[in-house]
Amino acid sequence: MSQYTTGEMAKLCHVTVRTVQFYDQKGILTPSALSEGGRRLYSDDDLKKMKIICFLRDTGLSLDTIGQLLKEENPGSVIEILLEQQEQVIREEIAERREKLDQLEELEKGIRDTPSFSIETIGDIAVVMENRKKLRTVHRNMVLVGIPLGILQWAAILLWIFKGIWWPFAAWVALAIPYGIWATRYYYRNTAYICPQCHEVFKPAFKEMLFASHTPKTRKLTCTKCGHHGFCVETYNNGEGEKK
Repeated sequence: MSQYTTGEMAKLCHVTVRTVQFYDQKGILTPSALSEGGRRLYSDDDLKKMKIICFLRDTGLSLDTIGQLLKEENPGSVIEILLEQQEQVIREEIAERREKLDQLEELEKGIRDTPSFSIETIGDIAVVMENRKKLRTVHRNMVLVGIPLGILQWAAILLWIFKGIWWPFAAWVALAIPYGIWATRYYYRNTAYICPQCHEVFKPAFKEMLFASHTPKTRKLTCTKCGHHGFCVETYNNGEGEKK
């Protein structure tokens, strides 16, 4: 059976000598033997145990937790549960960092696309980023309700073309009209716009919003705050009053 000194253990496990000594002092990894000169000597089993300790430390578990686990008769099942929990924590951290990265990329893109950069511009972009998830929920809800209606539309059209049965299409029209009204009102209630001139969030009149020229993220409106007329950035409505 091989024996390893403190320095050899440290080298094999990619830690410092002081770390190995500290684990001994904490009672987490006691050497199997001592040399005649009093030097710590570790066995192959000690080396395996040391690698497990290092692995658990890398997952974020504290030394006290690791020490308690290693004293259990069957630590494997407990370690597995802890590792699953730690995995979930790390996944959540990754998701948060990915969201922050997306926000940074959105901010950079917004700055590049803005011809006249200012501090107020960053504020506008920040508002859009903050409300982006809520606005996506609005779009998703409209799509989820509209998909079944779209399927019914094509089914009704095909029946009319190939079977000569027209009444399903008439039924679809009867459903499509109230859906169109609901979708338009729902969209209007949940959206507001940022004026590029005064940087205020405002709510346009319903008719103006409905017939205004628009892109996927902007709409050509007249700001109710300063009167500027031009393309305004769409954002989620956090409480602006609805105007008729």
